[in-house]
Amino acid sequence: MKLTTASKITILRVLLIPVVLILMYSGFRGHMLWAAAIFIIASASDFVDGYIARHYNQVSNFGKFLDPLADKMLVISVMIVFVDWGLMPAWVAIIVIVRELAVTGLRLVAVEGGKVIAAAWSGKIKTASTMVCFVLMMLGIPGWLNTVCWIVILATTVYSGAEYFIKNAAVFKS
Repeated sequence: MKLTTASKITILRVLLIPVVLILMYSGFRGHMLWAAAIFIIASASDFVDGYIARHYNQVSNFGKFLDPLADKMLVISVMIVFVDWGLMPAWVAIIVIVRELAVTGLRLVAVEGGKVIAAAWSGKIKTASTMVCFVLMMLGIPGWLNTVCWIVILATTVYSGAEYFIKNAAVFKS
């Protein structure tokens, strides 16, 4: 299998996850700035690899598999750190993880029925707001703003998850 440029960028995102986590757990304030910077690069790579894959006709089954997995690995890893540090309630993380698994399951059922469920705008807004909030949380925002962040993450997660299931309810009719 020949790796495309888009797939190489996705692999880089996966490889950046442990770097972000090590920097977050290192305990040095300066390292948290580096963690945030690398998290921004990893998050931005999600948009870059998708653009390259579509624009340069590099869409592959490997990319279709790894890209969403890499996104989930990045978000869930950092979210678990925030839960560990008491910056996010565990129940919020559980809802986010359940939504991700449910939407992935919905897509699998749809594919089996010959339908592809494209990313909805609400899902893109959820992803973008989650990434921005995570960076803010890494930078040590005040407690009240931290609470606002996880509420935004929760609200966009629930809304986008509900939208996916409402718009694609026909997938379950067979």
